[in-house]
Amino acid sequence: MNIAAYCRVSTDKSDQLNSLEAQKKFFTEYTEKNGHHLVKLYADEGISGTKIKNRKEFLRLMDDAKQGLFDMVVVKDISRFARNTVDLLQSIRTLKSLGIETTFLTANMTVLGQSEFVITIFGALAQEESANTSKRVKFGKKINAEKGRVPNLVYGYDKTVGEYFDMQINHEEAKVVHQIYDLYTKEGYGAAKIANMLNERGLKTKRNCNFSQNAVRRILTNKLYIGKIINGKQEVTDFLTGVREEKKQEEWMVTDRPDLRIIEPEQFDKAQQVLKNRHGAFHIKSERQSNKYLFSTLIKCKECGWSFRRSVRTYKNTYVRWVCSGHNGRGADCCSNTVTLGEEELVQALENYFSDILTYRKKIIDYVIKEFLKLYRAKDENVNIQRNLLDKMVKLKKTRQKYMDMYTDDLISRQELNQKMGDLKSQLEVLENELKLVEYNLNQGDQLKDILSRTFKSIEDITAVHDMSNEQLKQIIQKIEVDHEGNVDIYLRLFEELGFEDTISINNNHTK
Repeated sequence: MNIAAYCRVSTDKSDQLNSLEAQKKFFTEYTEKNGHHLVKLYADEGISGTKIKNRKEFLRLMDDAKQGLFDMVVVKDISRFARNTVDLLQSIRTLKSLGIETTFLTANMTVLGQSEFVITIFGALAQEESANTSKRVKFGKKINAEKGRVPNLVYGYDKTVGEYFDMQINHEEAKVVHQIYDLYTKEGYGAAKIANMLNERGLKTKRNCNFSQNAVRRILTNKLYIGKIINGKQEVTDFLTGVREEKKQEEWMVTDRPDLRIIEPEQFDKAQQVLKNRHGAFHIKSERQSNKYLFSTLIKCKECGWSFRRSVRTYKNTYVRWVCSGHNGRGADCCSNTVTLGEEELVQALENYFSDILTYRKKIIDYVIKEFLKLYRAKDENVNIQRNLLDKMVKLKKTRQKYMDMYTDDLISRQELNQKMGDLKSQLEVLENELKLVEYNLNQGDQLKDILSRTFKSIEDITAVHDMSNEQLKQIIQKIEVDHEGNVDIYLRLFEELGFEDTISINNNHTK
């Protein structure tokens, strides 16, 4: 009789009983002993038995059965054939309809194909075994997540050999991670452009592939780079279908690992803000990032919100002007702004303004400090608030310990303890958030000095606006807005970073 054998084998090298070579030997001996001819051995390696759609060799076996290539299918054990009772019975019935018997071989049984009742019982047992395995795996993952399980492959890190919960920084790759964040947050490049730049340098990802836009975005959004390992974002809700569901953020398991920090939290937060702004600009305004020309994506139409685009006309001389994309591309119905800005005039106005900034540096600093003090409380007031918040937190923690002692002495029940601890946790979270806000305000003074210093240094380094790149200009200027009357407002990034708005105004020929 022509027979086919099917098995699922483990990828674990130590699992010798179910290894492919062992099962080949087993089925060869079986066919020789019983005088059969083994047509083919179908083997799925390291695949779950709960879902047939993922088992390519099993599906191939069912297709070959329809071609009449064999008369019987031999399987060592029911659990190797399927761990899903429904799939098990449907597959056996399909084979029987083709005139093909299914035989399961174990130490104490030979043929079960004629009794669906017995097969159902053993199939249900195999399914229950999978359910228990799923529970054990889920429990193991939960324990590992609580301990701070680290991923296997992350650019910038190497997995410590033999250590499941540890990894170490790859300093050469860490330099590239720093460059990616700098190019994105400081130079103004997009993820796709950064990927191209890395590929031009011959750099590869951790899987030895070329960098892509998505690969760069993953690096820009992975909190591991600021020393936070996050586990438990998803959970398998049905072991048979493998369906996963996203868990609430408060249920994630976060482990702090300062030793794995490559990027400072401030720069990481800046990258998230840039991502958010660019996502909104593209999906809401259909606006793409560009740094091709000096003023690319910097000039905005105040009427329709679209960016101005570069227009070059040559008649005797070459004229470079910037016009509204909405009006120029979609017509007057889209935007009534017909203003054209000469690039040379705009460059000259900026150079005059930067010169004025350096001349009146002291007045500008006085103005910025005055505006700053309007927004933030005085330092002494914040220090007092901080001290009061810390005192309240100490008292709450003492109260929490008191309830723990009462539970240990059997003075309150577990239910009462959980209720008390829940209330205290909520109060502590409120205080911690307030404390973070106060600490942020206290740090604003240092931030103010840093921003002013960087801004003036950037302006001092300017020899001519013509010599600047789009990325350099974007470090100083947030945006340039133009209305339909030709008034131009320039928003400095200095004011954006400090949290309030101010502008310089240009009216064609002069600066105010």
